[in-house]
Amino acid sequence: MEYGHSNPSADPCGYRTLLCWQLAEKYYSIPGLYKTLIVSRPLKNIRPKEVDLLALLEAGELDYIFIYRSVAEQHGGPFLILPDEMNLRSVELSEYYSQVGVELSGAHPEERIIRKGAPIVYGITIPKSAASPEWAARFVVFVLGPEGRRIMETSGQPEIVPARVDNFEALPLIVRPFVRDTKSES
Repeated sequence: MEYGHSNPSADPCGYRTLLCWQLAEKYYSIPGLYKTLIVSRPLKNIRPKEVDLLALLEAGELDYIFIYRSVAEQHGGPFLILPDEMNLRSVELSEYYSQVGVELSGAHPEERIIRKGAPIVYGITIPKSAASPEWAARFVVFVLGPEGRRIMETSGQPEIVPARVDNFEALPLIVRPFVRDTKSES
């Protein structure tokens, strides 16, 4: 069995793969699983970006690749949805994810950085310098509304509904019905 992933120091999907493997060791209570996965994976199976692995999979050179669900769905490939305790998708499991981490190369050869486990959450914003703030707000409403959520879902990007914000007062009025103010929860 051959499997591959992207370069953890060059691509977030790469270090998130390693975090997922550490979480799998915890979830399945298999001591040494992470190390076994690391040493069993040939270095030739690490590529700069996760999309670089798709051709190797399609050519039969790899049996499995670790990529984002959205990439698999967008390329029509089969995929396995891992338990939330491993897949880094649950905001509610933030503290649990933070128990694992990987050390990576920094910007300079001697620099090392630690990436801790955290949910993969994407955001949308309206820049202060937006050429047309009204149209930008309408676009955000579209993305957060039913049609935008459907498009995101079919692209493998399920949304957090309602979206969460910590600066509610700064939002345009038309956006506010689509979000939840996280400051009011604390």
